[in-house]
Amino acid sequence: MHEHEYLERLRELQRQAWPAGHATEPQYPLGQRPLTDYLRHWAEVSPDKPAVRYYGHDLSYAELHELSDRFAALLLDQGVQPGDRVAVFMPNCPQLHLVFYGILKAGAVHAPVSPMATPTELAYQLQDCGASVMVCLDQLLPVVRQAASDTQLRVLISTSLSEICPAEPPFAVPELLQAPKLPVTDSIDLLPALAATEPRAELPEPQLDSIAALNYTGGTTGLPKGCIHTHGDMLYTCASFLPAALGLDNERVSLNFMPEFWIAGENAGLLFPVFGGTTLVLLARWDPLAFMGAVQHYRVNHCGLLVDSAAEILDHPQRDEFDLSSLSVTSCVSFIKKLTPEYRRRWRELTGCTLFETSFGMTETHTCDTFTAGLQDDDFDLKSAPTFVGLPVPGTEFKVCDFATGELLPLGSEGELLVRTPSLLKGYWNKPEASADALRDGWLHTGDSGVITEQGFIRYLGRRKEMLKVNGMSVFPSELEAMLGQHPGILACAVIGRPDEQRGETPVAFIIAKPGTDLSAETLREWCHEVMAIYKVPEVRLVDSLPMTATGKVKKNELQEWI
Repeated sequence: MHEHEYLERLRELQRQAWPAGHATEPQYPLGQRPLTDYLRHWAEVSPDKPAVRYYGHDLSYAELHELSDRFAALLLDQGVQPGDRVAVFMPNCPQLHLVFYGILKAGAVHAPVSPMATPTELAYQLQDCGASVMVCLDQLLPVVRQAASDTQLRVLISTSLSEICPAEPPFAVPELLQAPKLPVTDSIDLLPALAATEPRAELPEPQLDSIAALNYTGGTTGLPKGCIHTHGDMLYTCASFLPAALGLDNERVSLNFMPEFWIAGENAGLLFPVFGGTTLVLLARWDPLAFMGAVQHYRVNHCGLLVDSAAEILDHPQRDEFDLSSLSVTSCVSFIKKLTPEYRRRWRELTGCTLFETSFGMTETHTCDTFTAGLQDDDFDLKSAPTFVGLPVPGTEFKVCDFATGELLPLGSEGELLVRTPSLLKGYWNKPEASADALRDGWLHTGDSGVITEQGFIRYLGRRKEMLKVNGMSVFPSELEAMLGQHPGILACAVIGRPDEQRGETPVAFIIAKPGTDLSAETLREWCHEVMAIYKVPEVRLVDSLPMTATGKVKKNELQEWI
């Protein structure tokens, strides 16, 4: 079957399987224009409506709009030009929201960095994206100072969470919010600087095809790569996923604790609320008591969870002390624990609403490529062959091809998942070869195994690439191997994963030491703790040799046998 016939047949099957009442086309309530325009609209129509609610601190739509205007002006005053990358090294907080929209309003590019990054990891990402300006949490300034000498940073802006922490929070707050503000010495103090900056009468007008963000993902051939995403990618992600999966309701109160440096957290926290004009309840991180307290205090209607988070709530000794009855839509992500009929039954008994898988996606596609909402009758989604990820969101297409030949495979066959979507990355930053390999004829070659069933549903079978999931975080063996290769005492290494009941997977590094060195597993682990985020630190096994092919590649299947 030719591709055109294949896709037409698939569209018809998916139309037949489409859940009633769910949008079949992308919907743009305010038209196809950048989300900065959506923010301006809501600030004019609902100026006093809370945009972000954070442990008792509120940021209205009018304030978010004005403060992000001021931040855009501050960036321009500091010499930032359209297209310049601005690194953001912050946990979830209201300041991140105004910084994000200020960057976009200035025509600059949002370049988020994990607040768990070590100096080595931070320096790499800053070097790669070429950021000359960074905004960070004051508690992270020591990490920035260690990394800064190897980067192009010339302007550093910092802020403290203690500045916005109410004296009497309505529910449990993390210690991070109560940490005293550090002295401002080598950085610009964000909030006072905004108060002293006048908004500009005119700001650059971003276009839908302008670059908006560099979202970093791991790779199979080295260190993380920056996925180039545009304003149009952000807008389409909202317009395709929200109406189909959750519906549009500007009275909704949603909650997000997913890290907003993640593209999934960016969608849930930074993009979806402004697209829909809804109120976001934001948590700095996952905490079951804070979650239950926030749902009760703010009467939260919608949230996304990890299955692990839902299980923690279900088994929490204090759960019955909280009123969770306001919840009406609860989606989830299966990383370590998987969604089961039993979890769903218990969650429905506790909250009155149904737990369902949120989506399948990748950083390269802006991550909301499918939806399962509306496919829960009689646990249809859970009774389908694993791993069921539902239907493509409107405007996105999948096909399955042979890994070796690229030949289109019949429905029901296992092969490589390929995806074509308006939110597809425009390339990897400064990596033309990797871009050309992944993007061919408008399709992303995911390298992942999957099946499209004869009913048109998508099944995700696993990562053909070597990526591991450690506590829900992506860890790429090639990245760890590249970092381990920087150690002066390591001759060669290979990293694979082993199953771990608590973490999902654990990286294991097989290492050959250089002759004459006095390396031990303990000292190598200590070194790894200094240069890697904690979840990436591998188990270390010193070996005399590695199983190799004739062409000099490590036989990782044999390493699995060693484990």
